[in-house]
Amino acid sequence: MADIDSITLDAADPEAAARFYADAFGLDEGLLRLRAATEPSEGFRGFTLALTVPEPADVDSFVASAVAAGAGVLKAAAKSLWGYGAVVQAPDGAIWKVATSAKKSTGPATRRVEEVVLLIGVADFAATKRYYVERGFTVAKGFGRVYAEFAAGQGRVKLALYRRKALAKDLGVPPEGSGSHRLTANAAGTEAFTDPDGFRWAAADAQAAAAADTDVRAGAA
Repeated sequence: MADIDSITLDAADPEAAARFYADAFGLDEGLLRLRAATEPSEGFRGFTLALTVPEPADVDSFVASAVAAGAGVLKAAAKSLWGYGAVVQAPDGAIWKVATSAKKSTGPATRRVEEVVLLIGVADFAATKRYYVERGFTVAKGFGRVYAEFAAGQGRVKLALYRRKALAKDLGVPPEGSGSHRLTANAAGTEAFTDPDGFRWAAADAQAAAAADTDVRAGAA
């Protein structure tokens, strides 16, 4: 099974993007890498990176720091059937969701990230799910032919699948998009490959050695 060790995002200005992510989310060093964008990208890129946090106070804190660093709000923080969450868009164009299953805070924000999820929108849910299962991924949770979440193993990022149109609706954006996803999943225990929806995967060791990447150097709060 491939365990996602880190994510590489392509950005027009990798140094500015690194500063944004450090200020906005304070992610662990090495979890998120930035690389200069070389391919065009228009509209919805077909994915979101989701931060699962303990309580609504943490959602509000991360959204506030993201907006202060330059993010735009796609969906303001609000309660839902599943908990409490918000959606923001980074200056580089990547969409981030910050959410918790809790609907009420019991204390001040800790700014602790419990889980990072790469949620990709797929055109043919059954075919893409089967593709990943055949590559050794283990389904940990699923809802019919709509959503599937894979076990993270030893990885730091969990992979999940959602229908593209449904994901776009959930994020508050039009589903249309073309060009590069501007994202690469770096995983241990796999060779480089491209999935049926065009998402690229790279071997974690090779990606870590790439001098062009810029680490987001900020310790977790």
